[in-house]
Amino acid sequence: MKKRIVGVAALVACAGAAPQTSPSPQARTDARFDSVVTYLRSQVDSAFPGAVIAVGRHDSVLLLTAVGHYGIDDPRPVTTETVYDLASLTKVIGLTTACMMLVGEGKLDLDAPVQRYVPAFRGPNKERVTIRHLLTHSSGLPAWRPLYIEATTRAVALAIADTTPLLRQPGDTFVYSDLGAMVLTQVVEGLTGQRLDAYLDAHEFKPLSMISTRFLPPSQWRTRIAPTERSQDGTIILGTVHDENSWKLGGVSGHAGLFSTAGDLARFAQWLLGQPAYLEWTRRQNVPPGSSRALGWDTPSENSSAGTKMGPRAFGHTGFTGTSIWIDPDKDLYIILLTNRVNPTRENNRIGRVRPHVADLVVDALTPPR
Repeated sequence: MKKRIVGVAALVACAGAAPQTSPSPQARTDARFDSVVTYLRSQVDSAFPGAVIAVGRHDSVLLLTAVGHYGIDDPRPVTTETVYDLASLTKVIGLTTACMMLVGEGKLDLDAPVQRYVPAFRGPNKERVTIRHLLTHSSGLPAWRPLYIEATTRAVALAIADTTPLLRQPGDTFVYSDLGAMVLTQVVEGLTGQRLDAYLDAHEFKPLSMISTRFLPPSQWRTRIAPTERSQDGTIILGTVHDENSWKLGGVSGHAGLFSTAGDLARFAQWLLGQPAYLEWTRRQNVPPGSSRALGWDTPSENSSAGTKMGPRAFGHTGFTGTSIWIDPDKDLYIILLTNRVNPTRENNRIGRVRPHVADLVVDALTPPR
């Protein structure tokens, strides 16, 4: 794999991808997707205040449109330029891609022990945890702990993540773990000598002209950022990361913290569809046996957000705030759905039924009648 995969910047140059000065994808409608857009409109103020959807192929955007408004207290209509908190899409758009680049450069070994790169990752049986275990959520680490309460600084939070005891033996059990992503963040930062945001900006976002994608969005973006949850003091979170632990980490972590637009993510999906070597990362690893997880990515399974009509080689991910991305290389198709379903509260879980239905409607729209 190492010989076949190179960094994003190199692949962008080789593939002739759009330079940084190229325009962002423009809003686009297509009558074939009327059922998709109509359905999303029916979910406004039920599953989410607003949403942006992008559908396309490796060389084109077929649909890029917005429905609804910014938030429960913000009636402005969302647009295709609206910026969303990606939540756990950060794990694949950012962290996994960083790992792919480092493997391609020969700097990271998937089957090496984590302790080779993060010596502070200590505790019983932790010497057996590999990079592959972290990427497949099979390290044995617990899913989460309240670092935003336990820690005072980013360094302290990462130290707590490093010393958290394993709950299971490495490779035995799937437990979706934000803590594992925090450890992997340290792997990337240690190998590159850069904080994760700086590394990704230089090696992925700028080369792919993802001009509206970053951690810690600047104040100038505030008017086009979709708000997330109402906090305990009654204020709405806007422009800062929704995830509490990422907030404690200064807004920069591999598990959450990225903000982006559907148009930028369409660029990323198009690039990924054009790089067959990277699709090796999207195959099920069978670690632990029977898991649907690939390297960083997930694959379709029963009751998946991918719906029922994606192919067996499809891959994708979801984010807690109401975001998702699914890519099917056999159909040459990507579906990106960005919402702020947590506005005003995370207790609204209707997005769970919206995602798979949207995916099925898209596939139906692109399937010729028999």
